[in-house]
Amino acid sequence: MLGRDRPHPLQLSAGGTRPNKVDTSYSWLAVYFFLNLTLTIYNKAILSSFHFGYPWTLTGIHTLCSGIGAYIMGRMGYFTPAKLGEQENMVMLMFSFLYTLNIAISNVSLHEVSVAFHQVVRAMTPVFTIAISVMFLGKKYSGMTYLSLAPLLFGVYMATVGDYSYTAMGFFLTVLGTVLAATKTVVTNRIQVGRLQLHPLDLLLRMSPLAFVQTVIFSWMKGELEEVVSFCKEEMTTKLVLALLVNGIIAFFLNYVSFTANKKTSALTMTVAANVKQVLSIVVAVTVFNTKIGFLNGLGIIMTLIGGGCYSYVDLREKAMRMRPPTPAFPLASPNGPILSEQESEELLNVRISTQ
Repeated sequence: MLGRDRPHPLQLSAGGTRPNKVDTSYSWLAVYFFLNLTLTIYNKAILSSFHFGYPWTLTGIHTLCSGIGAYIMGRMGYFTPAKLGEQENMVMLMFSFLYTLNIAISNVSLHEVSVAFHQVVRAMTPVFTIAISVMFLGKKYSGMTYLSLAPLLFGVYMATVGDYSYTAMGFFLTVLGTVLAATKTVVTNRIQVGRLQLHPLDLLLRMSPLAFVQTVIFSWMKGELEEVVSFCKEEMTTKLVLALLVNGIIAFFLNYVSFTANKKTSALTMTVAANVKQVLSIVVAVTVFNTKIGFLNGLGIIMTLIGGGCYSYVDLREKAMRMRPPTPAFPLASPNGPILSEQESEELLNVRISTQ
């Protein structure tokens, strides 16, 4: 009776906790893929159907809807905003600036390089993520992790093979944008799992309004804001307003899922997922928009998907090993197992003493 009432924490840890955590992480990644591809297709539809070619304004709508959505979720009691001091608020300001600057550098670099070159350099984001994590956070990665990234990076290169024209300034800005993207992903993870421990919606609530203001400023500096005002006076329709509203709502859920997946997995996993999403976008373009690709492009898509699967397998395996309970140095008697005799117990005790 006493043995039956005794708690067994090792059995509990090895039973339900480990699979649930792993399943939850990858289910969030699955939703992230779905929403990311949905938003990509929806953005393409808005640009082609309504001729709304204003990327800064579209980004501003995304950040505004994300802030409003996070505020509504907070009012409904889904999370409690943390009380931050002056230093933490400054961190939020710098993070929002990093978020906006990453978008700005990426947009500017596209004017100086070809799309294929831009995609290939951006595919190096996992490499920069590893470098930042190792140098500044002291993280360590296994040899299998490094090996699993090789087919992924080479696959993205083959999938985006094409015109690799670029200028010296374009090369610098593209690499800088890639470093900023890796830094943003690492910082996002640290804000949520580090000292601040912010809820994903709380982070979205604090970051989105700041990013919206900064996006409007960049739009004004680029001259896009004046064009949008003229467009709204002449060509704005109710259908376009509803389309932009739905677009913003999808962006809110995507940002929330992205932050949550980042918190439950890792910065490196998110950058790998972004690479796989990039190739899946090409697949969507082929199937939905009848985009033509060559043999190397198709081979690169297959290799990228295989590389993403290899990394997921390695990450899942190593995560399971880290969560596996330590094996006892000697066998423990089970509550429902056979009862040892006095001689067997004495022999087992002698073995334990002799090994110490």
